[in-house]
Amino acid sequence: MFEKVETGITASRAPLSGTVKAGRIVRSVHIAKNPETGELVTGDIECQARQVFSNLRQALEAAGSTLAAVVQIHTYLIDRADAAGMNKVYREFFTPPYPVRATVVTELLSPGIRLEILATAVCSRD
Repeated sequence: MFEKVETGITASRAPLSGTVKAGRIVRSVHIAKNPETGELVTGDIECQARQVFSNLRQALEAAGSTLAAVVQIHTYLIDRADAAGMNKVYREFFTPPYPVRATVVTELLSPGIRLEILATAVCSRD
């Protein structure tokens, strides 16, 4: 079984949990939204990526983990041209050895979203 982690980030209106924990494994999904209001943070890919990874850090800390414990990230971009800007910000939040990562260019559901991620991390405590 798994449990929903209360992260302090405004919950999605969609039928999903933003962060869950199963044993020592934490899975967390994020877009560039203001954690307090739930409103989309607009701007270029670097602005959105900073918000996405800041939200991920907040969620992982609530689950008892850290960005250093992330082992895998699925990255979804709406434009291949955003990859360089996303990678620039990614290096601000992650250092070698980097998590395993797959990047897909696709159309995302909500207008204005340039980036969505799904991260898997290991929790230091049960």
